[in-house]
Amino acid sequence: MNKVAAVIGGGVIGGGWAARFALNGWQVRIHDPDPEAERKIGEVMGNARRSLPGLTDVALPEEGEISFHGSIAEAVAGAAWIQESVPERLDLKHATFAEIQAACAPEAVIGSSTSGFKPSELQQGAARPGQIMVAHPFNPVYLLPLVELVPGAAGEAPLIERARDVLEGLGMYPLHLKKEIDAHVADRFLEAVWREALWLVKDGIATTEEVDNAIRYGFGIRWAQMGLFETYRVAGGEAGMKHFMAQFGPALKWPWTRLMDVPEFTDDLVTLIADQSDAQSGAHSIRELERIRDNNLVTMMRGLKAQDWGAGALLNAQEALMRRGTPLGAAAAELPADRPVLTARRTVPLDWTDYNGHMTESRYLHAFADATDRFMQVIGCDAEYISKGGSYFTAETHIRHIDEVHAGKVIEITTQVILGEGKKMHLFHEMREGDRLLATGEHFLLHVSLESRRPSPPAPEIEANLVRFAKGHAALPRPEGLGRAIGQKR
Repeated sequence: MNKVAAVIGGGVIGGGWAARFALNGWQVRIHDPDPEAERKIGEVMGNARRSLPGLTDVALPEEGEISFHGSIAEAVAGAAWIQESVPERLDLKHATFAEIQAACAPEAVIGSSTSGFKPSELQQGAARPGQIMVAHPFNPVYLLPLVELVPGAAGEAPLIERARDVLEGLGMYPLHLKKEIDAHVADRFLEAVWREALWLVKDGIATTEEVDNAIRYGFGIRWAQMGLFETYRVAGGEAGMKHFMAQFGPALKWPWTRLMDVPEFTDDLVTLIADQSDAQSGAHSIRELERIRDNNLVTMMRGLKAQDWGAGALLNAQEALMRRGTPLGAAAAELPADRPVLTARRTVPLDWTDYNGHMTESRYLHAFADATDRFMQVIGCDAEYISKGGSYFTAETHIRHIDEVHAGKVIEITTQVILGEGKKMHLFHEMREGDRLLATGEHFLLHVSLESRRPSPPAPEIEANLVRFAKGHAALPRPEGLGRAIGQKR
């Protein structure tokens, strides 16, 4: 399948889709009659470039080219994925789909970003109804992984499967809804919370800031990593969900919420909400708020990634796909033993920088430690081996900080084996941005029994792989700085 995507409608959501596709190596063709579309999407791309690449510990592919086209027909010609993101008017969407289908390939996926219309409504009068499906994302599209995929009864199985594959390749989670419903699933939750929040503000119970604090300092973080039902299951303790339901089920009959009664959108209510929101957030521009939001999302999702949980597990799965077929996914026998091993290629994330604006010193160690872990995997000391009771422990580390590097830059680490025999492993890492040497890390490790916590011989196959690299690397030049003491210049 060619990696060409067409985005029809370049607003906030369309621009987010363009960024998600382009930064994952797709060519993106955009059609939007707005004369400011190129500028607006350029600003979205700027935010996406500084945040999305740092989510993964494997560098994203080379960015795809973005082009702007004067007609729908020109934009969709030859595209494998077409994303409609025009305003929420059914007549406009029908006219847009007619133009798309008149010019696109029959096997192309046509996704709609609609937040409310059902696929059966979108497909009315279409030349090929099964080609059109809801693909409803969440803002910012380039960071948040959820996509509600709703093909409807007319959906075609091969196109649905292709859509799932494409979205997963972009690091997204396609929530495939088998039955259609107005506003799908997620927005129905949001609508319920939104209605209750309006009443709380209107009745003077809480301000907009207090409502937001209740979410972001409490259940919002909890929901972000566990959802609703699993959160309540945990709340039931050892007795589980049944206990929780028995204990709190009767509360559903209490008059706690006003979800069935919508406050009238009077001028007074609108002014009240707007004034409080301005007081809460008016000190920042929209772009500043977006960057604050992106920084927080990257940090949270990378935190979840370390736990292989929720959205972080999706990032780990995406990285596994990105490593496949590259040196970063190869085993010892697949790598030449006469040259240093590539053990890392990653983008410096936003949360790795310090008050000086460059990568903080602790992250150099972090990166070298990850490179050591990768080399351990190469020789077979992986999670399965470690679970059986053996591993390498670092005994000594020496890092030389040679040059600085900033967030968003791609760094590579190569590893040379200085000594590899018996229980001992001596590694020398070099970190570079392009040809520029940033740092070196010298690590001495001992193989340890996890049962006794004492040095022990590694398994024969581990030692054989290590010795192979040690012998091959022995012929390489001695690394500059090897064995240097702190402050020593020669």
